[in-house]
Amino acid sequence: MRWTVLCDFDGTIGLRDTIDTLLQRFGRPGWEALEDDWLAGRIGSRACMRGQVALLDMDAAQFEQHLSGLDIDPAFPAFAAAVAARGWPLEIVSDGLDLPIRLLLAREGVAPLPLYANRFHPVGERRWNLESPHQAPSCGAGTCKCARAAQARRHAPGGQVLLVGDGTSDFCVAGRADYVFAKRKLIAHCRDHALAHSAIEGFAEALALLPALESGALTRHAPLVSPAVAIA
Repeated sequence: MRWTVLCDFDGTIGLRDTIDTLLQRFGRPGWEALEDDWLAGRIGSRACMRGQVALLDMDAAQFEQHLSGLDIDPAFPAFAAAVAARGWPLEIVSDGLDLPIRLLLAREGVAPLPLYANRFHPVGERRWNLESPHQAPSCGAGTCKCARAAQARRHAPGGQVLLVGDGTSDFCVAGRADYVFAKRKLIAHCRDHALAHSAIEGFAEALALLPALESGALTRHAPLVSPAVAIA
């Protein structure tokens, strides 16, 4: 069985949310109010993040130094290699920032992967900007993951879509995937909405589940919850 793997970054591949760590360290006053507006549903994630990025006060050296303290899941490189060995497309689909994703993956020796995320770049010595080239008109997110899942289906007719994710930005697309490897808040969402999924703590478990996915044992008609985190 052929799969296209769509993988979230922050909280999934990355062990911490990159934008949160940047805001906590370099954010000027006002970013918390934007966060509150997003959590209350008054604005979408795209408007929230664009406003928050505009409040960052850091230079390029501080940004690079900050990234040195962030880590990815140590099992992700092996997972990516195993997916590639099966000939399956693997894409990173994130509502986060593209530059940190590229730099963190390169640091860990992960071969370049197709990346759909918000464009993050400097516009001055200590100012930064966010653009959203993968947004959709009817979606408040910076990156519309559902649109990317639909494109993956069109480009691989007859294939299946696997989502690997962890949180709120993955809720919508989880319902469009054929199967989900779910972490954290996404576990409860999949369970509450009867979505076929395996609960994982990280990519070591995801890697171990690939043979079952390949054989067809894991489908939308045969959900499996990983025993290690079945009550998460």
